[in-house]
Amino acid sequence: MNRYPWWKYATLAVVFVIAVLYTLPNLFGESPAVQVSPARAGHRLGEDVVARIEQALAAAQLRAEAIQADGQSVKVRFATTDAQLQARDAIERALNPDPGNPTHVVALNLLPRTPAWLQAIGAQPMYLGLDLRGGVHFLLQVDMPAALTKRVESLAGDLRTALRDKGIRHGGVRREGDAVLVRAADAATARAVADLIAREFADLVVTERAEDGQTVVVATLRPDAARRVQEQALKQNVLTLHNRINELGVAEPVIQQQGLDRIVVQLPGVQDTAKAKDILGRTATLEIRMVDESPEGLAAERDVNAPVPFGSERYLDRSGRPVIVKREVILTGENLTDAQAGFDSQTQEPVVNLTLDGKGARVFRDVTRANVGKRMAIILFEKGRGEVVTAPVIRTEIGGGRVQISGRMTTQEANDTALLLRAGSLAAPMEIVEERTVGPSLGADNIRMGFNSVVWGFVAVVAFMCVYYTFFGLVSSLALAFNLMLLVAVLSMLQATLTLPGIAAMALTLGMAIDANVLINERIREELRNGSAPQTAIAKGYEHAWGTIVDSNLTSLLAGLALLTFGSGPVRGFAVVHCIGILTSMLSAVMFSRALVNLWYGRQKKLRAIAIGIRVEPGTAAAKGN
Repeated sequence: MNRYPWWKYATLAVVFVIAVLYTLPNLFGESPAVQVSPARAGHRLGEDVVARIEQALAAAQLRAEAIQADGQSVKVRFATTDAQLQARDAIERALNPDPGNPTHVVALNLLPRTPAWLQAIGAQPMYLGLDLRGGVHFLLQVDMPAALTKRVESLAGDLRTALRDKGIRHGGVRREGDAVLVRAADAATARAVADLIAREFADLVVTERAEDGQTVVVATLRPDAARRVQEQALKQNVLTLHNRINELGVAEPVIQQQGLDRIVVQLPGVQDTAKAKDILGRTATLEIRMVDESPEGLAAERDVNAPVPFGSERYLDRSGRPVIVKREVILTGENLTDAQAGFDSQTQEPVVNLTLDGKGARVFRDVTRANVGKRMAIILFEKGRGEVVTAPVIRTEIGGGRVQISGRMTTQEANDTALLLRAGSLAAPMEIVEERTVGPSLGADNIRMGFNSVVWGFVAVVAFMCVYYTFFGLVSSLALAFNLMLLVAVLSMLQATLTLPGIAAMALTLGMAIDANVLINERIREELRNGSAPQTAIAKGYEHAWGTIVDSNLTSLLAGLALLTFGSGPVRGFAVVHCIGILTSMLSAVMFSRALVNLWYGRQKKLRAIAIGIRVEPGTAAAKGN
């Protein structure tokens, strides 16, 4: 009657071992460390970096616990945070002698002390939120003048196209500050240009002025339109940061606007701070322009001292050779719908395959049709500096909206470039103006009190259960400990971020889990009072209490799912732990506790009494206290 088949015991044993293994990493703590990575993604660290780091530490009289190098980064562990901070400054000076042009990213990090044999099976500690362990805090400054410049450049290109389509002859279109200037030969042409702008460009306001005997139509961005461009740039950058952080897999990030042109990014429990700084700090945007193949442009390519023709700019390609490109932007990263790393079908070199939206595909088709035999440059802008990724000759019209970027890229560089472009282009460049490691906001005492509340709550519950229900109270306490361990293990497997609200949910889970055992124990007592034999009382007690346990836990689970769906921030942190705790408590309170009871009492054929806080004499229904 009260015996489990062997496979149930085996299943519980396997679950118990897994819970122990994935709970252990949370007991080893973390080491303060300094992580060194290349300033450019895809580049590998030089073989002498480790030696230079060791020399810098020796000169500063600092001792590292361990130095780990994997080609992509170097992690240096220290015993204290003071040594970590001093080492960061020493390594920064040694590896980046020119602060204006850093070659390495040197960032603070916290590395788990998890043994290698646990890491080999994927056992990692769960993250702690900013209010417990801290994390990384970035303050990003959005370059709003660049956003306006980009918008005006786009309007200048659109206006130039519209004038050509309408057959309006003009003396040239150029950008001057935040205005677009159109030269007109006579008053009639000026009126035609002004009418076109008023009709098709609602964001521009038109004025006229005389210049060198000609009429110049000046189209200036309206104040409300400029404000709207800035607001949209900020919103797009926030969305892009969300996408990039999602690519990094950071749990529960905080990304919010601060003021009119700044964005705060907090990454709770982040491990790879150097990679986060690299991804967030990069302002990769894509622009497609035509190469200036005029005699003056070709001369400027051959001779770096030659002047760049008016309306063009000089950029370097990946080999360091200059390329003269026109200022007019044909397409930008805003026209991208997807970017994936791959390999060229013929050369097998790493490439990035781009997919354009409908508008981008039409523009690209028209431009390639009209410029067969000419060169087109694909420029990637990072941190305000542009680099020509490739400048191929257009052999034929390219339709379908699919473009391939190649140009001596490594596989890692192709993956990182695709990640940045896929996550979305930034509407305006950003600069990290503040970076710091955030300590626990509530202080070490409050954190210790938060954990102590769970521990002492657990001890109080165990003491009460053991006194009131004796042996069954001990069984309930072991099931409660198993539930707590299983909850921590699941959170560690999911790499969830634990916050103070999560600790509160743990305390609530303990109460709800023991409540299920109280229901079971009281039901067994009731069966004993009604005259049932001990073995029958145990079986009926678990069976009859199961329905009540399911109903109460189901309603709590629905409430937790509602919090998880509609909540945000701390509320979601509470809801995640709450929902997982309900599921683990049902396993531990019913299956695990009954397995222990079956092991102890199930093998006894002539069971006359059980230790559950009351004693029933055989053959009677009278219950007496112990």
